[in-house]
Amino acid sequence: MTRTGTTIEPADPEPGGYAAARLRLLQGKARSGPPRRAALASLTDDWLTALFTAAARQTGVHGAALVAVGGYGRGELSPRSDLDLLLLHDGNADPAALAALADRVWYPVWDLGLALDHSVRTPAEARRTAGEDLKAQLGLLDARPVAGDLGLVAAMRTTVLADWRNQAPKRLPALHELCRERAERHGELRFLLEPDLKEARGGLRDATALRAVAASWIADAPREGLAEARRVLLDARDALHLTTGRATDRLALQEQDQVAAELGLLDADALLRQVYEAARTLSYATDVTWREVDRVLRARSVRPRLRAMLGGGRTAAPERSPLAEGVVEADGEVVLARTARPERDPVLVLRAAAAAAQADLPLSRHVVRRLATAAPPLPVPWPAEAREELVTLLGAGEATVPVWEALEAEGLITRLLPDWERVHCRPQRNPVHTWTVDRHLVEAAVRASALTRRVHRPDLLLVAALLHDIGKGWPGDHSAAGEVIARDMAARIGYDQHDVGVIATLVRHHLLLVETATRRDLDDPATVRSVATAVGSAATLELLHALTEADALATGPAAWSAWRAALVADLVGRVAAVLAGRAPEEPEPTAPGAEQERLAVEALRTGGPVLALHAQTEAPDADGEPEPVGVELHIALPDRPGVLPAAAGVLALHRLTVRAADLRAVELPTELGDPADLLLLSWRVAAEYGSLPQATRLRADLVRALDGSLDIAARLAEREAAYPRRRGVKAPPPRVTVAAAGSRLATVIEVRAQDAPGLLHRIGRALELSGVRVRSAHVSTLGANAVDAFYVTDTDGKPLPGERALAVADAVEAALRA
Repeated sequence: MTRTGTTIEPADPEPGGYAAARLRLLQGKARSGPPRRAALASLTDDWLTALFTAAARQTGVHGAALVAVGGYGRGELSPRSDLDLLLLHDGNADPAALAALADRVWYPVWDLGLALDHSVRTPAEARRTAGEDLKAQLGLLDARPVAGDLGLVAAMRTTVLADWRNQAPKRLPALHELCRERAERHGELRFLLEPDLKEARGGLRDATALRAVAASWIADAPREGLAEARRVLLDARDALHLTTGRATDRLALQEQDQVAAELGLLDADALLRQVYEAARTLSYATDVTWREVDRVLRARSVRPRLRAMLGGGRTAAPERSPLAEGVVEADGEVVLARTARPERDPVLVLRAAAAAAQADLPLSRHVVRRLATAAPPLPVPWPAEAREELVTLLGAGEATVPVWEALEAEGLITRLLPDWERVHCRPQRNPVHTWTVDRHLVEAAVRASALTRRVHRPDLLLVAALLHDIGKGWPGDHSAAGEVIARDMAARIGYDQHDVGVIATLVRHHLLLVETATRRDLDDPATVRSVATAVGSAATLELLHALTEADALATGPAAWSAWRAALVADLVGRVAAVLAGRAPEEPEPTAPGAEQERLAVEALRTGGPVLALHAQTEAPDADGEPEPVGVELHIALPDRPGVLPAAAGVLALHRLTVRAADLRAVELPTELGDPADLLLLSWRVAAEYGSLPQATRLRADLVRALDGSLDIAARLAEREAAYPRRRGVKAPPPRVTVAAAGSRLATVIEVRAQDAPGLLHRIGRALELSGVRVRSAHVSTLGANAVDAFYVTDTDGKPLPGERALAVADAVEAALRA
């Protein structure tokens, strides 16, 4: 199209050809990214210009213009973007003619199936709407003329922009609050497995907000990397639109591989890492910008009072308070002292960071940039002062996070710790994890800082927490890979050979306690001895206990509970006794407890089953209230085949999640003198949702399951069909193995599978069909994954021979795959 005078004249393309031209443009690979978005906007401009010009000629309307606002105004049209259009008029046109003009523009857009956000206003009405509606004002800041009277659009833009700048002291806090509310609703983009590219914090909405702040002339966002971050998110949204054929901004799991392929990336992880990098850049720019806005607005409100106090003279410079050598606080930020010489002081980076975290103050962006460009690298190994400053930074608690993020935004963390690059913005596919790998490591250090009073070497705890998952991203077991990397990094930081060995051991075995406590029989001496051998010393055990808790708390709410904490503490106590020289005794067959004995006697009298269901609590918490650790369900009945799958199936039907299970055969004397064999089952369960079922209902269904009148498999299949899993999400196949040297008393069969209703029933059924007896079961659910261990014996109560154990494992795996 051509522009002459004060109006935009169309190149008069055929409107009917727009759809075909649009399709050719979107299907072409050569112009993806910004060129395609600009070309799509230009193509749409030409089409709408032709529509508008023809409609204005037919209706006789003058003094009107078609205006693109929002994303279309910025020329950022994605394949399925809405068209945000304003029909601006001078108020002199006949209302009927104006309505006809609008219809002749809007209806062809709708006829093509394009989403349209439209309005018809005079400049005064547009200005009034902007003053009342913050979102409308933001859209008008990006207003761009498409067709019609250029002068009308220019005058409106000038007025709206002037209003925005005049009203900035009131409007910017409102915009900041709007951004905060949106972040609370949609979460942090860089940590979400299915992020919303537009609405989540660090997404495209925040990029638009930063443009608005810059337009206010109050503050400006850091420019470095910002345009590239926006491009990455826009490219990902384009590919998402083309892949799904929908106007969606949510990067769902089932579409990530296709989106990655559309962008020419290796896989979904590469896509998420790229998206997370962009979101991190935008989030950091957002934090810095809003902090500067607050500072400027606060200074403006204070300055008149200061001038009055000083008799109308110049405002005094902000007071500078010393924090550390070469580091001071000024105007609510940590900056360098005037005497600081970063080019001669390699420790200054860590000293400034530690001082900022300890004072719970932000590091000035200008200081971080200066340190990034001027500070020399630390010598290897680090001097003691640098190591101490790192530990101080890690021990500052929640205040560590923003300071660490500031250093990472300028590349200082990877300069200090080169191996950090491997975990930087690395996604974690396990939904139990709240954070990316790098942020999880920092969060673990934050959690560990609250536990430092429990250990004799808090510095080793904090560094181990920072490094415990450093092996993620390398092939094989991340704990084994992490041990090697942590050894090198600890030596780099300046620890001696002994401390390096302790840190490496903590990293290698950071999952040992929780996995053993939840998946092994703690009454088995082999279990306790194996942990003691791996840990090696009481001091390391103390550190490992605290690291286990910090790691779990930093993982997410599903990874730690009072129940898990109690199991781990029990294991730690037993291992500590072994390390102190008290060998665990071989377990004797233990008599049932009072509750179980009562149930067993009742089962002998009535023929069972007999059930008891009650809550279990542990020691009072900090508020003096007993903390629940689960619900115990005891079942006693005559020993017979099929009890485990029947009981597990009944619990699944009643939506009870099994956390632990213990099965024990006991003998009770009868009136005839011959002992009767009874089976005692002790379960720790939790209601999936709602209240617990009544024990009488559980008993009735268990009786029916045992006599064959309740088809558990069919009932569970009906429920599964009624609540199908989300299409496109394919779980990895189950894996069943025999744990080597797991126990001298039984064979340990480990099951790792996707958690699902009735899983324990299917496992129990497969074990029954294999002709083995289950001595005890230890079940654990982490997000969507079930990790269970079953101690099994033959019918004589002995461990299974090697070949038979493998055959049983294969049979269970085959049953779960069916």
